[in-house]
Formats: sequence, C-alpha cells, structure tokens
Amino acid sequence: MTINRILITGSSGLVGGALISAFDGRGFDIVSLDLRARGEQRGDVRDYDRVQRAVRGCHGIIHLAAVSRVIWGERNPDLCWSTNVAGLRNVLAAASASNLRPWVIFASSREVYGRPEILPANEDCPLRPINVYARSKVEGERLVDAARRDGVCACVVRLSNVFGGPNDHPDRVVPSFARAAVEGRQLRVDGADHTFDFTNIEDVTRGILSLSQLLSGGGNAPPPIHLVSGIPTTLNELATMTVDIASSRSTIRFAPPRDFDVDRFVGDPARSRCLLGWTPRIPLKKGLERLIHAFRAEIDRNIGETNTT
Repeated sequence: MTINRILITGSSGLVGGALISAFDGRGFDIVSLDLRARGEQRGDVRDYDRVQRAVRGCHGIIHLAAVSRVIWGERNPDLCWSTNVAGLRNVLAAASASNLRPWVIFASSREVYGRPEILPANEDCPLRPINVYARSKVEGERLVDAARRDGVCACVVRLSNVFGGPNDHPDRVVPSFARAAVEGRQLRVDGADHTFDFTNIEDVTRGILSLSQLLSGGGNAPPPIHLVSGIPTTLNELATMTVDIASSRSTIRFAPPRDFDVDRFVGDPARSRCLLGWTPRIPLKKGLERLIHAFRAEIDRNIGETNTT
C-alpha cells in the first residue's frame, strides 16, 4: 500500500494537533513543522531552507502555521506579514520545486471578508479585509491563486472561530469564556451583539481530512471552501450559554468592541457539502459542554497533584 506523506505546518496548534490525531491509522505518514515543537519537528516557515527540507518526500502539505490572532497582527504587523505571507510563499515555492509536486491546503479565515454586506456569506463574496491579519490572509490567497496558475495543486479553506480544545489560545473567546465560567470569574464581552459562526474542531478536522483524501486520490483542487457551521451566535448569547452550561456564578461584563474587529459573520457551508459531502455535526452547545468538562477535569487533576506533593 502506498503511504502518503503529509507535512503539517503549525502542527502544535489547535487544528494541527487535532489533525495529527485524525490522520492516525488512515494510511498517512505525518511530518510536523512548528516553532513550538521540539527536536526535528521544530522549524520556522520563514526559513526557506528549513521548509524545503520538511517538504522533501511529501505528497501533500497542510499549511496552518501563522500569526493566528487578529490582535497579535495589530500589535506586531511586521511579524504577522513575514510569517503569514513570506512563510506561505516559502511553502509554495518548496512545493513547486519538489519532484513529487505535493498538493497544498492553505488555511485562510472568515476575516478576509471584513464586514460582509449579506449573510450568510458564501465564498464568492468580496474580500474586504479591515485588519492586518485579514490582509495577510487575502495576500496568502492571492499567492495560492498564482501558484495554481503555475501548476501547483493548491486550494484554500476558510475557517471561522474554530473551538473545542482545552489547549487552545486562552485569550480566544470560547476558551476564555469557558475557563472563566468554570473558575467562577467574570466574563468580559467586547461587543455584546457581535455575531459569529462558531465551528467545532472535530468538524473542521473532518473537513480537512476529507479534502486531503480527495487530493491524495488525484482529485482536482477545488475553489475556496468554507468549513463553517452556518449558525449565527452573538457574543452575549455565547457568554450566557457558557455560564448556564457551567452552572456558574460568574457575572458578565459588557465592554465596547475593538475598532479592528469584524462585528458579524455567518458562513454558508453549501459548497463544502457539495464538493466534500461535509456537514457540521457538533452543535455549539455540545461543544461547549465538552470543553467545560475538559477544563473541570484539568482543574481536578491539578488539585490532585497539589494534594499529593
């Protein structure tokens, strides 16, 4: 049986870690590359030579490595651009130079639309980024388009507010709310009526896995596709739901929104359903219940370790 070797950049992140588990036992050999990794898996996508070594022998690449938070991009735009744009350029160049001509999946974001005029937004909506991070993703998509014209089998998946793992960035809204509710701390809501499309990590990994299998089987690279729930939820609704599920005494404090944040997005998942047979399966409430349970288990383990020392 032919073993497909796939490089996952950003392999230590929420999506990367979940993908490694999802690929296990499915006939794929996974190569990891991440700044936070150790040993041979450690590497920076801004270093072309390191990227080229990682790509060697690979049949596919899932490019997740990025400055992945909007606020980080605002604080350090040069780092955001060099990682998100120059790093992707290195990946595409290495793919093009490889004798195996690996396919490439680039993880983009709902941020590329800015503030869509019509919701739910489909993949053909205009790209109107309003912050540094979003502009870097739009430029990344432009690089993918150029690589496709040069013969690289490359495609784009646009993700939206992926959540579900306790090891996610603690300042992202879903894990931040969930941990605060478990610990009985106040939840701060920046923009109560801001509305988003929250998508569970299990659904996202299943979609990327399906796309990887399509490309590994010789399928054509599709146009940009959403991996989204298609269900709108306001931040006020999210905070209230989290407190209720956790049976928490936490209070909710409302604050003004940040001027560089998109204030609303809901995506249309029809294209991914048509091209991949993919539909989301994990509702927001169920995903929150699992996350809250995971945080509680983590706290219990920490208490148990403290009591035994």
